[in-house]
Amino acid sequence: MPAILLHLLPASLYALLGVHFWHTRWIAPTSAPRQGLQPKERVLMLAALVAHGFALNSTFFSAEGIHFGFSLALSLMLWLAILFYWIESLYARLEGLQTLGMPVAAVCSLLPAFFPGAHVLENASAPLFRAHFVVAMLAYSLFTLAALHAMLMSVAERRLHGAHLTRAFAALPPLLTMETLLFRLIGIAFVLLTLTVGSGVLFSEALFGKAFRLDHKTVFAIISWLIFGSLLVGRHFQGWRGKKAQYWTLAGFIALMLAYVGSRFVAEVLLGRAA
Repeated sequence: MPAILLHLLPASLYALLGVHFWHTRWIAPTSAPRQGLQPKERVLMLAALVAHGFALNSTFFSAEGIHFGFSLALSLMLWLAILFYWIESLYARLEGLQTLGMPVAAVCSLLPAFFPGAHVLENASAPLFRAHFVVAMLAYSLFTLAALHAMLMSVAERRLHGAHLTRAFAALPPLLTMETLLFRLIGIAFVLLTLTVGSGVLFSEALFGKAFRLDHKTVFAIISWLIFGSLLVGRHFQGWRGKKAQYWTLAGFIALMLAYVGSRFVAEVLLGRAA
């Protein structure tokens, strides 16, 4: 199958789902029946995830080794985030989140077809490096889901205060319940980010084959860690919530994106370097 088709299939499925959810959830009147993902929607989303996973697998691995870059990082993060949402939707009903996530997933799943400048990962066969890589991607994907969740909460608050509710927002749990879920996501992701940053600093030579150095990628990762850590401390001791929690979540997520995705984008796209 041509490379473009590998990425076009999941992007098309995500886009189709995005349009469907926009019409049936986001702008549907509150009088429409309130319900979670329907069996056909769940199957179509699973098909998109399978197609996306196959495209990622085909792009990651080659005879040269494991390829990775900013476009693959974004694609993998969204794949994991949508997978987590699909699993979470079995237990909780968050009608607006899929409408936000599908368009982003469509764009990110298509990026590797247009920006294939991925470099071969060094030490990819080492078990310690693979564990570091998996934990890092899990942290990124959970923070991605948390950022989407924070944006949904922000829109829901404005709709609620403006008395302009649609089916998606009328079917949402109470804001306090959504906030509890947000901090649960951030708490789990923060533990994973701590393991990622800690292992990168303490075991740099074993992981990357070189001594630790404080580069811009590490600086942004530490800034993100400090932001999310401060948010959790503020939540525990000061009861931070509402817009403050949402802004801090988005600020931490932006710093995290600059840590790897931003640096790889500059290297691969702006400077034209694959390594």
